[in-house]
Amino acid sequence: MTELEIMQRAKMYIDKLANGIDPLTDQPVPEGDTVNNVRIARCLFYVSDVLRQVIENGGHVKRAGKNDKIPFSVTQEDLQNFQFSNKPISVSEITRRINALVDTETMTKMKYSAITEFLTNCGFLEQRENEFGKKSRLPTDEGFSLGISTEVRISENGPYRVTIYDRTAQQFILDHLEAILETKDSKTE
Repeated sequence: MTELEIMQRAKMYIDKLANGIDPLTDQPVPEGDTVNNVRIARCLFYVSDVLRQVIENGGHVKRAGKNDKIPFSVTQEDLQNFQFSNKPISVSEITRRINALVDTETMTKMKYSAITEFLTNCGFLEQRENEFGKKSRLPTDEGFSLGISTEVRISENGPYRVTIYDRTAQQFILDHLEAILETKDSKTE
């Protein structure tokens, strides 16, 4: 007997049990039997459905992967729930807050690189070396005018410069999110 045939037989047994039938004798199970408990029957129906899906998939368990998720999108209604910060925050924090507005179990997450690439294309950021010898995207004069700035932070590896966005810059990003997503989508195509 193949693995798939074993699964099909197991599913048949579970279906019968879920319907209150003894799978070995095809006789109804006595009323007081555990199998006739509603919660047990529901569980058996659930397991039967899982087995059905595995059988339909040739006997293989299909794991949800990145490719099973729908592309990132957010509605204007969802964006109304964005939690602005009066204190400047990083682009990764802005992205985290945007992703918190959608179901990332079924949808791919937005990446902060989509925002920084858009802002670079618009002339608000540019790639250059900072005083610590690291290449990073830093604000241009236009970026500073928009509310993008930098600050030095200290980590266990020493000081580093981070680009941060004030409330006005956060609003600009949300106002241009559709264009940011279009830029990202056209790049992947």
